[in-house]
Amino acid sequence: MKKIEIFTDGACSGNPGPGGWGAILRYKEHVKELSGGAPQTTNNRMELTAVIEALEALNEPCEVVITSDSRYVIDAIKKGWARSWQKKGWRKSDGKPALNADLWERLLMLLDIHKASFIWVRGHEGHPENERCDEIAVAATQKFKQT
Repeated sequence: MKKIEIFTDGACSGNPGPGGWGAILRYKEHVKELSGGAPQTTNNRMELTAVIEALEALNEPCEVVITSDSRYVIDAIKKGWARSWQKKGWRKSDGKPALNADLWERLLMLLDIHKASFIWVRGHEGHPENERCDEIAVAATQKFKQT
């Protein structure tokens, strides 16, 4: 099984507002950058989308280490919240609807394919790949801003 490093970040100008996401995939000496965005979205949707798009770019099941500055994404996976929301019909423990269920559903399906581990890093603290993903995400956001 190939071992892939994935770094992701999301950005939003206003929340909600125009947003972008960036991802870096690294396999040995090969590096690929991905980006995209939406005209009306939230930061959390962009954080999730970055991880989803990176995993969907893989052509086969892989062992992946995903590094992100998003507590929303990292905690929901590592602490089992997303699986719990899914089992409860996309309801949180307080009975309120879980936000972004459409994206969580896609991510959980991908995590059933790949062997993934998650690492949280503090954003804007000099982590090279996280800083680059932020640049990519912010640039993608600019494409959706009205001029």
